[in-house]
Amino acid sequence: MHKRITVEELKLGMYVVELDRPWRDTPFMFQGFEIRTDEEIVALQRHCQYVHIVLPESYNEPRARHHAVESVEIPRPGSSSATAEHFDDRALLRRVSSPRFPATYSDRSLLEEEMVEVRYAHAEAKAIMQTAMEDVRLGKGIDGDGAKKIVGDLVDSTLRNPDALTCFTQLKNKDEYTATHSLRVCILALAFGRHLGLPLSALHMLGVGALLHDLGKMKIPNDILNKPGELTEGEFEIMKTHVPCGVDILENTPAIPQAAIDVARCHHERYSGTGYANGFKGDEIGLFGMIGGIVDCYDAVSSDRAYHKGLSSHATLKLMYEWRGREFHAGLVEQFIQCMGIYPIGSVVALNTGDVGVVITMNRTRRLKPRVALVRKADGTRYESTSIIDLTSCVTRDGKPCEIERVLEPSLYGINPVDYLPIPIAA
Repeated sequence: MHKRITVEELKLGMYVVELDRPWRDTPFMFQGFEIRTDEEIVALQRHCQYVHIVLPESYNEPRARHHAVESVEIPRPGSSSATAEHFDDRALLRRVSSPRFPATYSDRSLLEEEMVEVRYAHAEAKAIMQTAMEDVRLGKGIDGDGAKKIVGDLVDSTLRNPDALTCFTQLKNKDEYTATHSLRVCILALAFGRHLGLPLSALHMLGVGALLHDLGKMKIPNDILNKPGELTEGEFEIMKTHVPCGVDILENTPAIPQAAIDVARCHHERYSGTGYANGFKGDEIGLFGMIGGIVDCYDAVSSDRAYHKGLSSHATLKLMYEWRGREFHAGLVEQFIQCMGIYPIGSVVALNTGDVGVVITMNRTRRLKPRVALVRKADGTRYESTSIIDLTSCVTRDGKPCEIERVLEPSLYGINPVDYLPIPIAA
């Protein structure tokens, strides 16, 4: 049951399901979130006059019944029972749509610390992916064990602090799109799986499937794969064959679990049944297929391709929100937005100080207060050296809390966000 209240009545712990204005006009990426900080109350009071909340007795499930998915056992990749890995993904899908979705993991390292730890794993993962693609082109088998090993390293880093690898997803080169896209999809899938509270073994399988999900594209002629314009109907039919080709490659690779293969099989399926290659609909797609579809689409839309200019992360998330319930499971899309943040890493933002900066790391407990690298001063001049501020403690000259006022389009300000992220030069 919903209740309309004025913003002056808001309290911590309330679950807001509807605003009195379009969500685009507020800092909140979507309508449907629990108020966890005083800053969120202040932001709602600034932008709205009233909101609708869910009354406690109308929650889909009592809060005490929400438990972490990690309590469900899933065979580890490569184990003797890996061909029968199952867990109650439908129960998880019900929970992501409920008002309260609990966090399972917490950060165990700082962003800068994790960058040092994971830089070589990222470089090795990129090399493994490039080798796998070349092996497929030459008709050779791929190194499944090598892929599983490096995914294990990426999983470990993601569990310590997912923001480090998420920074690496900002490294994009359209001339090597397929290999780097696959690695970015793997990173995004792991970050999303962590956010959903998937157990360790499930994260391993999801990561392997995401890393190898597009290998079938190596069987597509280059003039179609890299065509700068729109594909003809016949060319698109050929392009769609990369899905069964990829599934066949993985099914003939020893020790790749079925759940991992489902990422390749279903990453182009759509919730409405309009996707390919099997026309699966709704829950037929499966959790791993749904996750694969969401992160694959997010990276594709936000990346420069031969035939289109990529959108900003913020704009891409807004677009995907519009597609919820049609292209993708609505609850999963909203959780993915929660995972990426209202202001995703790499976003160029304007502050209430007049400064312009780049978001370099999230704040998972105070979503409106990330850390920001300052780029331009209020007068438009650039900062001579990078200055990083934490919006949880920064104040304006008149003593007010520093806040993000809006997200900017990087190209309009001549800013390359990668230049301000703490990514090692050798990455």
